[in-house]
Amino acid sequence: MNVRPFRPGDEVAICDIYNPYITGSTATFEEVPLQPAQMRERIDHYRAHHPWLVCEDQGLIVGYSYARPYHERAAYRHTVEVSVYIRQGHGRRGIGRLLYAPLIDQLQASGCHALLAVISLPNEASVALHESLGFVKVGHLREVGRKFDRWLDIGHWQRLL
Repeated sequence: MNVRPFRPGDEVAICDIYNPYITGSTATFEEVPLQPAQMRERIDHYRAHHPWLVCEDQGLIVGYSYARPYHERAAYRHTVEVSVYIRQGHGRRGIGRLLYAPLIDQLQASGCHALLAVISLPNEASVALHESLGFVKVGHLREVGRKFDRWLDIGHWQRLL
């Protein structure tokens, strides 16, 4: 497996990975699948200032990770929200850790101080991944999202660099 920066054209595979999370899970609170052009616009916006990485396995993109600003106000400029998504059927192979390691290294080198992960709950796999990488749960918000006709909680995990 190989981790590399996003390249134009990867947005198609990234949509193939992300859209099933939109339509079939509560891992994201988005409700409408994205078209590749929409995803590309989002990626270009985020990677103007932060890394966006993909993991390839024998030419197939099997996951991606990225950072985005936590908040737009200037004092938050050293804090980012990080995310990782793995292609369905490719979980539990270490891809999340493989994607996060260089992302965290690049963020640290750029002067980032605080990493935040927002995890919809329950999500044991994501919680385990983040905690194995040194993230600590710092908050829990009850019933802040509604998807599939049910109220959803989110947790906040943080890692200081």
